[in-house]
Amino acid sequence: MTTTTLATSPASTHRRDRERGSSLVGTGTLLRFMLRRDRVRFPAWVLGLTMLLAYFATALGLVLDEEALATFAAFAANPVMALIGGPGYGFDDITLGRFLVGTYGAFIMIGAALMSITTVSRHTRVEEQTGRAELVRANVVGRHAQLAAALVLVVLMNAAMTVLLTLTFHTSRAAGPLGAALLFACSIGAVGLVFAGVAAITVQLSPYSRAASGVAGAVLAAAFIVRGLGDMSATQGGNLGWLSWLSPFGWSQQTAPLTLDRWWPLTVSLAAALALAAAGFALQSRRDLAAGILPDRLGSASAPGWLRSSLTLAYRLQRSGLAWWSFALLLAGITFGAFVQPMAENASGMPAELLAVFGGSEGMVEGYLGFMGIYLTIIVAVFAILSVQSLRGEEQGVRTEPVLAAAVSRTSWVLSWVLVAALGTLWLLALAGLGVGLGAGLGTGDWDLVGSVVLGHAAHAPVTWLLLGLAVALYGLAPRLTGLTWVVFVYGAVLGLFGDMLQLEDAVLATSVFRHVGQYPAEEISWGAVALLTLIAAILVAIGTAGFRRRDLITA
Repeated sequence: MTTTTLATSPASTHRRDRERGSSLVGTGTLLRFMLRRDRVRFPAWVLGLTMLLAYFATALGLVLDEEALATFAAFAANPVMALIGGPGYGFDDITLGRFLVGTYGAFIMIGAALMSITTVSRHTRVEEQTGRAELVRANVVGRHAQLAAALVLVVLMNAAMTVLLTLTFHTSRAAGPLGAALLFACSIGAVGLVFAGVAAITVQLSPYSRAASGVAGAVLAAAFIVRGLGDMSATQGGNLGWLSWLSPFGWSQQTAPLTLDRWWPLTVSLAAALALAAAGFALQSRRDLAAGILPDRLGSASAPGWLRSSLTLAYRLQRSGLAWWSFALLLAGITFGAFVQPMAENASGMPAELLAVFGGSEGMVEGYLGFMGIYLTIIVAVFAILSVQSLRGEEQGVRTEPVLAAAVSRTSWVLSWVLVAALGTLWLLALAGLGVGLGAGLGTGDWDLVGSVVLGHAAHAPVTWLLLGLAVALYGLAPRLTGLTWVVFVYGAVLGLFGDMLQLEDAVLATSVFRHVGQYPAEEISWGAVALLTLIAAILVAIGTAGFRRRDLITA
């Protein structure tokens, strides 16, 4: 046997060693691959958020005239509007542009944050979890190249979104100076960059993309709630206004486009984004490929006796998420409920349109508690949709296939997962209602409110079940389209929160899934709507289950 050795020049050897020693080598090539892979997803996110702004600007321009806008002048002093949209800069001399920026800008910021989180997770942790990153790293690719390329991709997405948002806002009915439009768009892009940095850290913590995205999503929710609490306190002259400065949403909203036009708060966002990204690279240097910074706990040598079915397995896989959501919603409920007394005391200063939302000044306590039922239902609906996306993650991570190889049918697996998620949303709503009731009881001394608030919140469970069923139907028939559930969610949430204030027609309001149960205790619960929503949800789950039985598993 003869072995032939090819001569290699010292220069080429030195160059190859230098390339292999660079932690960022191959970043450009990976970026091109990511752009090719996201050739549909990239424009879908960017154009979707741009169209959302265009819709807000057009709809508000058609619905609100100068007289209607004047009624919103008192909103800046209202804690509910501060909770939903922000501090309301410029509402004392309100214009269509200021109303759009101060009320709806926060929702576009949430969209930018979700775009960044999912993109970073998709191109880093998911690649490691599926084993594709190992094949890529077998080539001349640096340790940090994949994360660097993912972050550059997110920067490009946010930059493209910023340009389109600037042009859309500047040419809309809410048009303002080009500089103010650019500032508003940059404030949205800044939130996206900060949460790209958050995701750069969370993808290092756990070996599972579901956990990494879930932690980043929890940080997103916490940032929004902290900002809301700070702004609510500030509008009432409280001493918790500083909380807004702990949130990326607060930094962007402090720019106050069309009012103060301050650019300097964005330097805080930029510095935070850079620091978070640097921390992500540092953490990546301290772990192995496909591993996480947080060590996996060794499992028991034998499974517990109760873990004997697909239902208990589905619960086992979702229980940690349920635990974190339970803690967050109970705490948020107590905090929001504590504001019921200040709301009642300040009812006389609210505009008539806002009083109508709460049933008038005499019924402000019940109206506020009923409104919080819808608000927290919107938050819990996020858990329902994410649960179905986690089910898809189990399939893509090749963990569903071993389960189905045992004595578990496809129908049993999907229905078990959905049942845990459905009961989980009911539990979360009841717990949130308990928190709101306890907070209201502490503030007013009326502990009889607790039972009615719990019932009012729990009655909205079929709303979350309908969105859960829609996500399951899309997952069973066309898994790639599961994300369309978010479109229905955002549309329904906007109408649910702002439909009455905008004085939209009842036929338009009825298209929102959040508008049918009733805001108990301010309104009677529509048990017919509860039954109908539950029936539709069951039909959608059946359709999704049938589709899952007939299609092939997706394992890559």
